[in-house]
Parts: sequence; structure tokens; C-alpha cells
Amino acid sequence: MGGHAPMSGLIAVLLVAAAPGGGGGGITAVTSPSRDVTLSFVRPGRIAEVLVAEGRPVKPAQVLVRQDDAAEQARLLRLKEQAEDTTQVRAARAQLDQSKLDLKKIEQAAKRGAATDLEIEHAALDVTIAELRLELAQFQHRQSRRTYEEFRLEVGRMRLLSPIGGTVEEVFIEAGESVDTLQKVVRVVSTDPLWIDVPVPLARARRLAVGGDARVAFDGAAPAAPNAKIIHVASVADSASDTLRVRLEAANPSGRPAGEEVTVSFPEPKSAAAESKE
Repeated sequence: MGGHAPMSGLIAVLLVAAAPGGGGGGITAVTSPSRDVTLSFVRPGRIAEVLVAEGRPVKPAQVLVRQDDAAEQARLLRLKEQAEDTTQVRAARAQLDQSKLDLKKIEQAAKRGAATDLEIEHAALDVTIAELRLELAQFQHRQSRRTYEEFRLEVGRMRLLSPIGGTVEEVFIEAGESVDTLQKVVRVVSTDPLWIDVPVPLARARRLAVGGDARVAFDGAAPAAPNAKIIHVASVADSASDTLRVRLEAANPSGRPAGEEVTVSFPEPKSAAAESKE
């Protein structure tokens, strides 16, 4: 019986050392892009140009792919001319000025007995009608500008712009192809910084907070100092594994690929270190 005690103790030590996060040990996790977006067009059409290639860096708002918009550009020009045309407004305003002038002359004539009350009423009504015509012309002009702006935005959606700075990971189409609404066109990822979702044992995760430090070992080489920050601690634990997801952000200036397996460790809080010494 006594001969088995040392072996049992050794097994217990090995289990603690192998447990994720146990006894200061590292936790295995996998890196992922901090941004990963797949872009699609919101309307069907033919691809006119593919302006990027896989593996090429892109900047925010850079045009990646353009649909054939020749017909839409022609219509846009027509709507622009209509939106800028003020002929109807100026004509209605001139008519109103003329009606006001006629009313004034008839009122002056009435003072000399040369115009009747009915003529004055008709002239006043002409002024009212001219005012309404001017309001209608102004309304129609505003509507023309809104129609132009709406269609300009719609034509703008025929170009795919990168919402992030990063790298083109995949291009799913070629120039000349026709695409449907929401069909995958281009995938852009950002791997600087990297994100790492770590399944931390619940007892350990309770002592972690956003803004805290972490060490991420790439290729098994432990860093001398913390090289990642906690940016999120999940609110719901995984009951099956008794872990809580903790997201880290790690700078990646060397451009390491995402999807790499790493080992993560968290520095013990100073209070816990002091208690262990006591």
C-alpha cells in the first residue's frame, strides 16, 4: 500500500501541470484575424473590373471591384442635369412678379374709378395662383435633387470598397462574370493586430479583467514580457469545460499568419503572488 503513494502523487502533479491554466501552465489557443470581412454586391450585374489580387494589401475605402455601370452613369448624368435645372422655378417666380405688378396697377386704377372690384378680385386670385405655382416648381426641383442623390448612392454601390485596411485573402470572381445579389466577391482580412480567443478555466478567469496583460508564446518561445492585452471577457461560461472565453489582442508587425497555434499564459495578480509567498 505504502509503495503506491509516491506514484499517486506523481500522477496528481502531472495532471495539474497538464490542465489548461493550472499551476501557471499555458493554455493552447489559435490566433485569428482581428477583422475578417467578405464583401458582396447588393444588386446583380456584370463585373467590369477586378482591381486587386489575392495577397495584396489594401487601404480603407480603396476600390476593389467595379460592376459595369455604363447605362447607370448615362441615367445619372440626365438626373444631374434635371436636378441642376432651375428654369421652372425662375419662370414661376417671374409669373408671380408679373401677377403682383398687374394687381398693383389694377388697384391704382380702381382708385381713379377705372377698375371694378371684380377685376381687383381676379388680379388678387392670379397672384395666389402664381404663388402656388412657384411653390410647386420649388417642390419639384427639390424632388429632382433627391432623386439624383438617391440614384447617385445606388450607382455608388456598384463599386466594392474595402471597409478596412488589410490584405486581400480571396477573390471569388473574374472580370466579365455576372454576379447575383449577395454572392461572395472578395474577402479582406486584417492580421495586425491578431485576436486570440482563449478558453480560460473559470476559477482563473474570474481574476481577469479587460485591459489586463497576457503572454502569447509563438513557436513555443515564451516572451520575456507580456505581449498581449485582454480586450473582452465573456459573460457566459461553457459549462461542459468549465471555462470562460477571454479574447486577447496581440500586435503583429511581422505579419504572422492567422490560424497559428499558440500558448497563452496570464501573469498572476500581485495579491495572489504575495499570498503564495506567505
